[in-house]
Amino acid sequence: MDGPAATKPVKIKPWLPYWAVFREDMRQTVRSWVYRTWVFVSVLTAIGYMHYRVAEFRGAGIVKHASDLLSDLLRWCVLGSVTLIIVLTAGCISAERGTLADSVLSRGISRYQYFLGKWHARLVIVLGTFLAMGLVVVVASVFLLHGDVQWIGSFFALLAVACILAIVISCGVSMSAVFSNSLLGIAVVWILVYGAGFVLWLLPLHYPPQFHVLSSLPYILRGEYHFAVLGRLVVWSATVSCVLAIFGLAYFSRRDV
Repeated sequence: MDGPAATKPVKIKPWLPYWAVFREDMRQTVRSWVYRTWVFVSVLTAIGYMHYRVAEFRGAGIVKHASDLLSDLLRWCVLGSVTLIIVLTAGCISAERGTLADSVLSRGISRYQYFLGKWHARLVIVLGTFLAMGLVVVVASVFLLHGDVQWIGSFFALLAVACILAIVISCGVSMSAVFSNSLLGIAVVWILVYGAGFVLWLLPLHYPPQFHVLSSLPYILRGEYHFAVLGRLVVWSATVSCVLAIFGLAYFSRRDV
């Protein structure tokens, strides 16, 4: 009598649920009207502002350096589009409260993987879109205006703004895990972000340079930067983002869904 057929051992992939949440959230984010509105408004603003400056340069002969134009665009990207980014991130978990129990508790998805998948997906989508749009604006400004921008300086300027946006994204996702109401989470994040920005704006110049990164963008674009300062900005941004994410993850792991 033949023995039992040998069965092939099943390879367990513990992080497969994380990748499923990550891919699904990226797909949902790209299709959301908030994301498309943010991209549309950012592109339209960049085109309109650059068209105005180019016409001013060619018509009136007023010299406008590319570093000044790019610093204005990046600064307004942070100040103007942060509200849409908050709306995009502060409701990523709370908006799914009706199906969250089925998604997390009734299937093989832990709350840690669910939170991390949401957080990383929003970071990749928002920061990737911002860097892509910023690169296009840098190339256009170099060829259309008086070019005083260095490529390596442009990269570090985009990186500096991306560090600020990463904190906003992490705060939004964390508050989305804390509050059950999306509107309440958006309001809290909006107050925290703009309140912190106002306080940092009032700080004297003798405070650490990473707190005055927006006012230093023209110098960074022209290549007048210090690696130590930029390094501290990256470390400071990563630390604050991780602390916010750990707080949201710890609270989300213990609360009822």
